[in-house]
Amino acid sequence: MKHLLNDMNPSFKFVIVTLSMIVMAFFFNPWTPLIFCCGIVLLQILFSQTNWKLWLVCMLPFAFGAFGYLWTTIVFGRASSGTIIWSSGFFDITDQQLNLALSLSFRVLAFSVLSLMFAFTTAPVKFVMSLMQQMKLSPKLAYSVLVGYHFLPLIKDEFVQIKQVHEMRNVAVKNSRWLRLTSIYGMLIPTLASSVRKAESAAFAMEARGFTGEPRTSYFRPIRIKPRDYWLSLLFSALLAASCIIGVLLEK
Repeated sequence: MKHLLNDMNPSFKFVIVTLSMIVMAFFFNPWTPLIFCCGIVLLQILFSQTNWKLWLVCMLPFAFGAFGYLWTTIVFGRASSGTIIWSSGFFDITDQQLNLALSLSFRVLAFSVLSLMFAFTTAPVKFVMSLMQQMKLSPKLAYSVLVGYHFLPLIKDEFVQIKQVHEMRNVAVKNSRWLRLTSIYGMLIPTLASSVRKAESAAFAMEARGFTGEPRTSYFRPIRIKPRDYWLSLLFSALLAASCIIGVLLEK
């Protein structure tokens, strides 16, 4: 039970997330994104293993962004018709204005929770392989993304090593932040040169192993579609439909 979302087919999950965001964009009441957001968090608690401390840290910027939408829409939004629920010397807040502000902020939270659910429960390599097998993504593009993804830690290590070499050789450190930023070019150029050499070696290795970029019929690690993928897709669809219906009813 705790691994259902982690084991779900990434292509199914990607389609569900994309369709949910598109549907959410057409509802302007605050209840629909709020109910959907709470439902996604509940599903993630029940059916996935998530590092919730890291999840909260990643969620903080989106929470601040949602609060920013709420504040700016209330304070700087265009005055609309409706009942005034709060007034000050500078502006009046109507119920329609508050509903719009809450709708925008809850929509940001819903999109953020949905995106983090996908990011925390999907392995990047498995996702790209699933796109290639189920969504018929070009193998050239898929393997290029995989090679670039695996090169990221190497580039980071290379950059750290070059920085340590500069420190050992007593390279002068600029006092100004702007000068320190411009001096990074001295470390970026060797890093990029090393990355180009490694990329060339990887290209030669793939060519030597017979990689042509043509679509394949068999894979070393096949990503299969299982019955749980359909059930989870139906569960997400039911949650989305229920959120939309309940939100519309509560708005009335």
